[in-house]
Amino acid sequence: MSNSDSAEDVKRFYINVWIRGKDVMVAVCDAELLGKTLREGALKLEVKESFYGGRLVSLEEALDILRGASIGNLVGRNIVANAIREGLIHEDAVLWIGDQPHAQFINII
Repeated sequence: MSNSDSAEDVKRFYINVWIRGKDVMVAVCDAELLGKTLREGALKLEVKESFYGGRLVSLEEALDILRGASIGNLVGRNIVANAIREGLIHEDAVLWIGDQPHAQFINII
């Protein structure tokens, strides 16, 4: 890794995309969360491979795909923090389940 690379640049994310007509739904998670179950009180979120595990991508690619989404479902500290930084979601939209953030968005055109 060169000095210009940050830890965020080399992070990987699993992403899955579904297209129905003009709607694009995107599910993305930090790679290390795939297959895990998150719990917080009565809340339970299974980071299932069947939903999140489409393909492994870089941060830049994940954000590019999310920018084109009409519906987004994100889980994980890295993807959620970067989506907030990029203005894709608002920090008030984040729900913490265990020690991981989860957010959803819908873009209405």
